[in-house]
Amino acid sequence: MPTLTIDGIEVEVENGTTVLQAAEQVGIEIPRFCYHERLSIAGNCRMCLVEVTPGPPKPAASCALPAGEGMVVKTNSQKVRKFREGVMEFLLINHPLDCPVCDQGGECDLQDQSMAYGVGDSRYKEKRRLVKEKYMGPLIRTIMTRCIHCTRCVRFADEVAGVPSLGAIGRGENMQITTYQEQAFQSELSGNVVDLCPVGALTSKPYTFKARPWELTNTETIDVHDALGSNIRIDSRGRAVMRALPRIHEEVNEEWISDKTRHAVDGLAKNRLDRPYVKKGGKLQPVSWKEAFDIIAKKLKGLSGDQIAGLVGDLCDAESMYAFKALMSSLGASVECRQDGSKVGAKHRVGYLFNSGVTGIDEADACLIIGSNPRKESPVLNARLRQRWLSRKCKVANVGPDVDLSYKVEQLGDSAAILKDILDGKNDFAKVLKSAEKPMLILGQGALNRDDSPAIINLAHDIAEKYGLIKDDWNGFNVLHTAASRVAALDMGLIRDGGVKAILEGAEKGDIKVVYNLGADELDTTKLKKAFVIYQGSHGDEGVRHADVILPGVAYTEKPGTYINTEGRVQRALRAVFGPGEAREDWTIFRALSEVLGKTLNFDDIAALRQVMEKDYPHFGVIDEKPDEEWADFGVSGKLSKDGFTLPITDFYGTNPIARASETMAECRAVMNGANHTEGATGTNG
Repeated sequence: MPTLTIDGIEVEVENGTTVLQAAEQVGIEIPRFCYHERLSIAGNCRMCLVEVTPGPPKPAASCALPAGEGMVVKTNSQKVRKFREGVMEFLLINHPLDCPVCDQGGECDLQDQSMAYGVGDSRYKEKRRLVKEKYMGPLIRTIMTRCIHCTRCVRFADEVAGVPSLGAIGRGENMQITTYQEQAFQSELSGNVVDLCPVGALTSKPYTFKARPWELTNTETIDVHDALGSNIRIDSRGRAVMRALPRIHEEVNEEWISDKTRHAVDGLAKNRLDRPYVKKGGKLQPVSWKEAFDIIAKKLKGLSGDQIAGLVGDLCDAESMYAFKALMSSLGASVECRQDGSKVGAKHRVGYLFNSGVTGIDEADACLIIGSNPRKESPVLNARLRQRWLSRKCKVANVGPDVDLSYKVEQLGDSAAILKDILDGKNDFAKVLKSAEKPMLILGQGALNRDDSPAIINLAHDIAEKYGLIKDDWNGFNVLHTAASRVAALDMGLIRDGGVKAILEGAEKGDIKVVYNLGADELDTTKLKKAFVIYQGSHGDEGVRHADVILPGVAYTEKPGTYINTEGRVQRALRAVFGPGEAREDWTIFRALSEVLGKTLNFDDIAALRQVMEKDYPHFGVIDEKPDEEWADFGVSGKLSKDGFTLPITDFYGTNPIARASETMAECRAVMNGANHTEGATGTNG
């Protein structure tokens, strides 16, 4: 391990550490534009120049210079300052003076560094470079004259997103960053290049000219568009959500988020439910909360518990589901959370968690994907799988439809019978699992929503036991959920015999008289026509189609809540804005309705609710820790179907009511499906 001296501070670092990284270890910040700790080193911008001895008299780029034994580094000498002023002068030669109208203003690395190292005037009198704007799709606005060729976006596309559609053409002052043939940047993670861009060359197209950072209120919260639980920051102005940005969480999403997380926020303001409605004469009419509650109470009077059923949607927080369960239990009724028809049970927690954890992917040396397309079901997790694959230390195989995961996968076929072959050692990938030190499997919802899913779960369980996926320090059995509410709902036991199918069939036959739907919009509600349907949610989506009473809830940005991600990590979200009109937090609606029904719930505020919830489920109070569950037997042996796997997500941009209400997501869907846009032809940004 080399020892070097940086600005008079002696530091010992690991082999392979760069001078820039060594400086950061002792708290010395070196300016940079092209360097990013999650991307490969390019050494383009030269802003990180330092003075190094022993060595040649010329400056050295600290981002690309390995720390060596006995080095003496000066990062803030007069000579170094002169170096950086010269680099800054070159960078500003062609950069337009449009900070007042640039959306990067106030958050621009170039702006900040020019304040520190700008010389105040320019000696450049020649013709300045102008670059035509490029078309990169509906999410990225380009002003490429501002580009300083740091290539962060190119490296992200190639290394993290796995979609190498960005690159450089030309040389010298004629170099330009563009997509090939100026097509849309077709990645579920494309919006992250806006965060990476250190200047205003790439900005958010939906956010163009909407707000300045100093006008916004920042709220740290949790994403609900998939089950990963990405840590995000909601920026709001007044009661309007302006944008969503990633927060760094090394064990969950690092610093990336999906395009749906980032850009579906415009759907929060559209198609909203803002007052109670009751169906009168075949038409929905606005009513008061009291009248809506009285009608519900009248309808429930005299009904037995088996004539009432509850449904839970994919975006619900734990507090709402706990209050819902408590209310339905007081009526003798049960609640079902698996609206997609999943057969996963709730008896053993280890049987429905991503047990290795997201960071466990970084250690795995073999991965078997079963009935899942992680690229659409959890793009950020899929990027982590790609990073592990890039290390050449992990072999990946897939059982299910042949899909593009952005990395090479050994396609084993689209039949559940392949799992039996692997268990019996008849498939070559069985040898890979057997020889691996830390093998893992990922069981997707496409494997869990079939009639033979219990048998598939049992096979996956036996494969895990036979091939060393279960060890003292390693659990490679993983279930990848797609619903943010699912793990918490399973923890509470929100399942009933027959699942959602039994509820729909019971309602169709007339056996179930009342269905209380808490935000379940991903099912066919036509079978609920005969039942009295109470819908409680934030958006007017599929759930309200045959609803008799509508109670307006609030969206995830409008309430504090607890969410448990696919690995079982408990996370707390905060309220960013208040809901529209008369919309209320879901748990408060249940509390008020329970009083009308004469079944008053035993909490009056969210603190009291969390107290009783954590008393019943103590792990709900263990915040931001990945659990380690004890291995158990689960799954049921049975006959396998010959049918291929059906993946749960075919439309990434429309998986929930918020995304379907989003105009930005609709435009993304059109572009990704090959729609012709005049923007693509002209290269303008509209």
